[in-house]
Amino acid sequence: MCGIVAYLGQKIAQPILIEGLKRLEYRGYDSAGIALLSQGALHVKKAAGRISFLEEKLDKPLADQNIGIGHTRWATHGKPNETNAHPHIDYTGKIAVVHNGIIENYATLKTWLNSQGAQFKSETDTEVISNLIGYFYSTAKSTKNNDRFEWAVQRALNELVGTYGLAIMCTDYPDTLIGAKKGSPLILGVGKNEYIIASDAAAIVEHTTQAIYLSDGEMVVVNPAGFRTTTIDNVEVRKELNQIEYSLDQIELGGFKHYMLKEIFEQPNCIATCIGGRLDEKNGRIVLGGIDKFSRDLTKTKRIIMTACGTAWHAGLVGEFLFEQLARIPSEVEYASEFRYRNPIIDEGTCVIAISQSGETADTLAAIEQAKERGATVLGVVNVVGSTIARTTDAGVYLRVGPEIGVASTKAFTAQVAVLTMLAIELGRRRHISAEQAKYYIEELKEIPQKISRILTQTDHIKTIAQANIEHDNWLFLGRGFNYPVALEGALKLKEISYIHAEGLPAAEMKHGPIALITNRMPVVFVATKCSQYDKIIGNIEEVRARNGCTIVIATEGDEHIRNYADHVVFVPDAPEPLQPLLTVIPLQLLAYHAAVLRGHDVDKPRNLAKSVTVE
Repeated sequence: MCGIVAYLGQKIAQPILIEGLKRLEYRGYDSAGIALLSQGALHVKKAAGRISFLEEKLDKPLADQNIGIGHTRWATHGKPNETNAHPHIDYTGKIAVVHNGIIENYATLKTWLNSQGAQFKSETDTEVISNLIGYFYSTAKSTKNNDRFEWAVQRALNELVGTYGLAIMCTDYPDTLIGAKKGSPLILGVGKNEYIIASDAAAIVEHTTQAIYLSDGEMVVVNPAGFRTTTIDNVEVRKELNQIEYSLDQIELGGFKHYMLKEIFEQPNCIATCIGGRLDEKNGRIVLGGIDKFSRDLTKTKRIIMTACGTAWHAGLVGEFLFEQLARIPSEVEYASEFRYRNPIIDEGTCVIAISQSGETADTLAAIEQAKERGATVLGVVNVVGSTIARTTDAGVYLRVGPEIGVASTKAFTAQVAVLTMLAIELGRRRHISAEQAKYYIEELKEIPQKISRILTQTDHIKTIAQANIEHDNWLFLGRGFNYPVALEGALKLKEISYIHAEGLPAAEMKHGPIALITNRMPVVFVATKCSQYDKIIGNIEEVRARNGCTIVIATEGDEHIRNYADHVVFVPDAPEPLQPLLTVIPLQLLAYHAAVLRGHDVDKPRNLAKSVTVE
């Protein structure tokens, strides 16, 4: 979950590292640091807190500082302070390391290294890596080609249990960077006479659009002559250069105050791009090229399991309803963190769909490996091209919504739902629903982007609703059917960025316990659009009103009757029930955003959270 950036080239490294860290700060902002190498010595600066605190401590860069590594941290082992901030230097003073991941056997290694005379200054697992490399480097008698640095790194990596994305420097090799990956993302950007190792393409695109993506168990050695990739067992690996799929403009704020707001307002274009070229209206078909080879197998699927975490899990829950209603395929959505540790039943004919914005979610990756071992066909629904999940699954569908920088996911959620909707329509057409029904859903799906645009015009109205209710620290979000997952997502968004306690529930479950929570004027958000359970949810609203709760209702345009039951109402355009989540979630995203801003919180950097959960 941490951000890594390392530079080797002809330019001064410090400003490139700092700019890269700023672009990666959404991956962690507990502390930050850089290490520069010049005149045979390491120059290290670290600070607790945001990148700006680190900048205040920096010296004027030297002209010969053309190599360096940097890190912005999301704390796992050790408190977020300057001592525990990366980079970590080994006890010999020669090796500098930045790390994303968790080393599970660090305590055992630390005890052994202490017995060998190594000294530790921090509480982190990462310092074990630097000291282990330093130990092997200092005790090496001879190595092939006399390359002690590379050998020591490989020797150390073979002792580590856990996950890592690493960038490493050595004072004796002032023109060499080493990167390594296992379970945490790592990319090498290849420019003209310069190289950037990073955990995310956001730190690279300003300098080059050419990159290689390391796979697990691989490392890259970079020097002015070029780069070489091997396994950690020193077996050569040939890697192809890939084109980074987005531009610098896409990761700039573009006049918006926050990335989250920008990404909420990007959704009409994002959904249009996501479905673009995939809707064959003439023939009433969905064309998903990424899974075309598996179309016949998918048609015969007997069971679908979706595995995901957080917001992606909510999208999967919408998918469960879609696959069962439109395609009549038994479906379920599993938390990846639970799926990986139990003994799931995966029969012949089971398809597992892994959903992840980043394509690097650690629990989801582990769930994929387990599903593949048991013989399931595994598909990926991811946003980041070239990500580990995209490369690990049998096939998949890209979201095509561009980079999502805001920690609280918005446009990725709607795109995940859109992709699952398209897949359900196509499977439904092949198995259950008529061609006319499929064509109807396709035509309605095509209208979703402009309908989202209409909802976004109500942002000021939604801000007024937030203003009237932000003094309350407990909220409920309730929905039925396809809008139950939307209620869960609305509650999660409010929790993530406003720090208001919120609970999402099926509306009918409220009276089985949670109704005891309702106090005078407590906000209760209902997703009460025109649907098959509309009358039932009106009854649930009445139950809240009888206890003097404050009702905030998401309703269908033209439903003036709903005003009789709502203290506040936001209208969304009408749509078929299976497509409603693409619309009803938009007001809830805006409600959470405005509540957080009005309460004075940093929307893009919520406390204790980072964008991509690449550690367990």
